[in-house]
Amino acid sequence: MKCRVCNSESNEVFSAKVLNKYNVKYYHCPNCNFLQTEEPYWLTEAYKSAIGIADTGIQKRNQLFANRSSAIISSFFDKNKKFLDYAGGYGIFVRMMRDKGFDFYWDDLYADNLFAKGFEHNEKNSYELVTAFECFEHFTNPLEQIEKILKFSDNIIFSTRTFRGDPPKPDKWWYYSLDSGQHISFYSSSTLKYLAEKFKLHLNTDNKAFHMLSKKKINNLWFNFVIKLSDTGLSKIFSLKLKSKSETDHEILSDKMKKD
Repeated sequence: MKCRVCNSESNEVFSAKVLNKYNVKYYHCPNCNFLQTEEPYWLTEAYKSAIGIADTGIQKRNQLFANRSSAIISSFFDKNKKFLDYAGGYGIFVRMMRDKGFDFYWDDLYADNLFAKGFEHNEKNSYELVTAFECFEHFTNPLEQIEKILKFSDNIIFSTRTFRGDPPKPDKWWYYSLDSGQHISFYSSSTLKYLAEKFKLHLNTDNKAFHMLSKKKINNLWFNFVIKLSDTGLSKIFSLKLKSKSETDHEILSDKMKKD
């Protein structure tokens, strides 16, 4: 089976039961160290709910990513420009970022925008940076889908758990998410380096789950220092001089409802 990242020949390494019913084969690429499932014929069933019912960490994760994104944007980019959350789910993250004062917008083909209504992606917008959290592992064709994101901006903050060395066995890594059936693509640090070179971008990473592909060359030690600082009680310093959009958004949406 061909690797969906580098097109090299991939080797079957193990199989696992997905959705408690399908015996699915997993293939490992020796060239870029990418791991993928066989063709995911079960995805229609897996996506009956856009957000997995067992995803109890969604709120905590969005808070963490909001703090980290605020820090990265404020440290390395123009925080007064527009930003897009790709595959934005229910809009929780966008609402959090707008409450911090960042001009964020939402885009998702599969989930309902519950918390950021009125701030959907507009083709007239240009974006300083795109966030793409917990979606790379869902990509059926990583190269095509990364190219799609890069049409919005050539700066991407994203999250996906990475593995080191050989792929973990199914019973040793919860990130396979076998019960949900939605995770089909798995990356190592080598895979991310390959993608950075492929798209002529610079890679920054915490070597765990939080990463950035960007045209900007940023020292990775500094990148990680900013992340660690954002994880402390000092995270609010990164949104200083920004005014929360909570009240102005309320006014905008209220005026829109009156006109409608």
